[in-house]
Amino acid sequence: MTEQTSSVKEIFGDGFWRNNVIFAQLLGMCPLLGVTTSVENGFWMGAATVLVLIGSNLVVSLIRSVIPSQVRIPAYITIIAAFVTLVDMAMNAWMHEMYLVLGLFIPLIVVNCAILGRAEAFASKNNVTDSLWDALAVGAGFTFALVLLGGVRELLGRGELLGISVLGSDYPDVLMFILPPGAFISLGFILAGINMINKRLDERRAAQQAEQAHAATIPALETN
Repeated sequence: MTEQTSSVKEIFGDGFWRNNVIFAQLLGMCPLLGVTTSVENGFWMGAATVLVLIGSNLVVSLIRSVIPSQVRIPAYITIIAAFVTLVDMAMNAWMHEMYLVLGLFIPLIVVNCAILGRAEAFASKNNVTDSLWDALAVGAGFTFALVLLGGVRELLGRGELLGISVLGSDYPDVLMFILPPGAFISLGFILAGINMINKRLDERRAAQQAEQAHAATIPALETN
């Protein structure tokens, strides 16, 4: 089996931003909308997902050549489930209060399409080093999305971030942003902002390419 090799910058840029699990692919909506009532909740949910991603990508990349293609998906799910169980038990033992807050969403990491998708689309086709970078990039992008949404909901819902008052004691709590409807509304505005940023980046990239193409044609015209 041939190994694909990509630069760290390319892998990280793709996993963290260009193909962000949330902002570009709209995967992992269940934990995104369910636990992001605060920055802290979003961060720890993202951290748990990162650990599972790193472990599953590493193992899948290491044993990809010995897994029969007919049973690769069940094998990947079993590997992911093993790491989810480890993370679940570790959080229950050492972070019991956060474990109770995240609740069922930790076991549900097993069915997160983003994790299975990275095992199938990347780890099963690339070397261990690239697979680890891919896990870090995708996990960091997922965590960033959870923290961002959690921060927006916590700020608009309670006027604070990480328990610190930001909008003042006179700010009235807006319960809607703490409830699920607020998650959809907040996510919609965030996606609109991300799309605007991507549009400007594409325009800037196109302008740079046009300038480079124009600069390349000048010597050729002078030579003729």
